[in-house]
Amino acid sequence: MKFIRKLLAISIALFLVMDILFPKGSFCITIKEEEELSREFVKIILKRYEVIKDPLIADYINKVGNRILSAAPPQPFTYQFYIINEDVYNAFAGPGGIICINSGLFEAMENEGELAGIIGHEIAHVVCRHISQRIERSSKRGLATLAGFLAGVFLGVGGAGAAAGVLTVGSLAVSQSVALAYSRENEVQADQIGLRYLTKAGYSGMGLLTMLKKIRSKDWFGSEQIPTYLMTHPGSDERIAYLDTLLEGKSKKAGQASDYRHTTGLNEFERIHTRFVTLYGEKNLVLKKCEADIKKNPGDPMTQYRYGLILARTGNRKDAVVHIKRALEKKAFDPYILIDLGRIYFQDGQYPEALTTLESAISLAPDDPEGLFFLGRTQMELGNLDKAVSVFKVIVEKHPEYTQALYFLGDVYGKHESFGEAHYYLGIYYKKEGNLKNASFHLKRALEKLKDSDKKHIARQMLKEINRIQKRTGLG
Repeated sequence: MKFIRKLLAISIALFLVMDILFPKGSFCITIKEEEELSREFVKIILKRYEVIKDPLIADYINKVGNRILSAAPPQPFTYQFYIINEDVYNAFAGPGGIICINSGLFEAMENEGELAGIIGHEIAHVVCRHISQRIERSSKRGLATLAGFLAGVFLGVGGAGAAAGVLTVGSLAVSQSVALAYSRENEVQADQIGLRYLTKAGYSGMGLLTMLKKIRSKDWFGSEQIPTYLMTHPGSDERIAYLDTLLEGKSKKAGQASDYRHTTGLNEFERIHTRFVTLYGEKNLVLKKCEADIKKNPGDPMTQYRYGLILARTGNRKDAVVHIKRALEKKAFDPYILIDLGRIYFQDGQYPEALTTLESAISLAPDDPEGLFFLGRTQMELGNLDKAVSVFKVIVEKHPEYTQALYFLGDVYGKHESFGEAHYYLGIYYKKEGNLKNASFHLKRALEKLKDSDKKHIARQMLKEINRIQKRTGLG
C-alpha cells in the first residue's frame, strides 16, 4: 500500500512539473473577460438561489477566506465568498474569484480547519484560472448565457431545481473527454496549491482531507442522475490517497491548535456554525435533533444553548430563556450566549431584561455588532433615542456590512425629528440593498434638509452613481 501511495505521489508530481512547463492557461479568457463573466454569474446566483445574507455568518466566511488569500500571490480579482442554501455536499469556484459553499456541506463541518480546507482548495482553482481554461475565447455565446451555463453546471450537480436543468442545456466548445481529463488534473493541482496556502495561513491542511472523506462517504461523486462530466470535483478516491500521503508525517498537534482554536468561551467557528444551523437549518429537523441531544446530554452547556436557540426560533421564547440560562450556569461570562439571551428577551418584548443582559454582554464584547444592534433596538423601544443613536453610529462606523443598523439609525433620527440625517442614512441603506428608487428619493430629501456639508457631498456623489447605474441598466 505504501508503495502504491509513493508511486501515486511521484506520478502526480511529474504531472505538476509538466503542467508548469506547458501551461494550459495560455488559452484562458482574459482577466477583463473573466471579471465581466463574474458579474453576470453573481447576478444569476443571487436571482435563482437563496444566498445566506446573515452579516455575522458572511463576515466570518469572508474572514477565513481572506486569511487564506493572504498566503496567496497578489490577485487580479476581488474575491467574494457565499453560502448558498442548498442541502447538498458541494462547493465551487466560479469565475473571477466567486467562491460558493452549499449549506449542506457547511453544516457537515466540525471545525474551522475543515472550512478552511474547502475554501483553500477553491481559491487555488481561481488562482490557477481553471474556469477560464475551460472556456473557449472564440465562443459566440453571450456572457449572460455563458454565466447561466456555468451556474447550471455547478449547482445542477446538486439537483438545484428545474432552473438549473434548463441552464445546463447545451455544451461548452470543448470536447467532453478533454473537459473531464482537465477537471481531474485541475483537482490535483488545486489540492496541492491549496494545501500550500493553508499551511502558510496557519492551518494544518487536515481539514481538507477530512472533508473529502465526508464527501466520499456520501457518494457525492456517484449520482446516477447527473452525467459524470458535470461533476465539479471528480477523482475523490485518488485525491484522498494522495493527500493522505502528502500529509503523512505532519505534526497533528500543531494542526489542531490552528484548526480548532479552542477558547474559554465559544470558539468563533462553533458560534457561527451553531447560529447557522439553528437559524437557517430545516427547523423541524433541527428541533428533533436538539430534543434528542438534550435527553442524552442535559448537562452539556452547548446542548442547552442550541436547544434554547431553536426553541426561540419556533416561537417558544419562555422555554428558550430557561435553556439559555442553563447554558450560562456553566458559561457565565460568555458574551455571545448573553447576546442571544438579550435578543430573545427583546423579541419577547421584555425590554428591561433585554437592556440589562445586553449591557452585560457588551461590557465583555464591546464591538460585537449583533449585541450592539439589539442594544440599540432596545434603547429605541425604551425611548432612549440619544443612546440609540450613539449605539447605531458605532455599528455603522465599525461594521459597515451590518446594513440593518443604517435603517434603524435613519429611523431613530426620524423619531428625533432630525429629518436630514434620517433621509441620509435611509438613502445609504436602500442603495446598499440595491433599491435605487428609494435610495434616490431619500438622498434627494437629505440634500434639501442636511446642514452637514460633508454628508451633502457624499449624498451628491451617491446620486450621481445611482444615475449612472440607472442609465446603464435602463432602470428608472
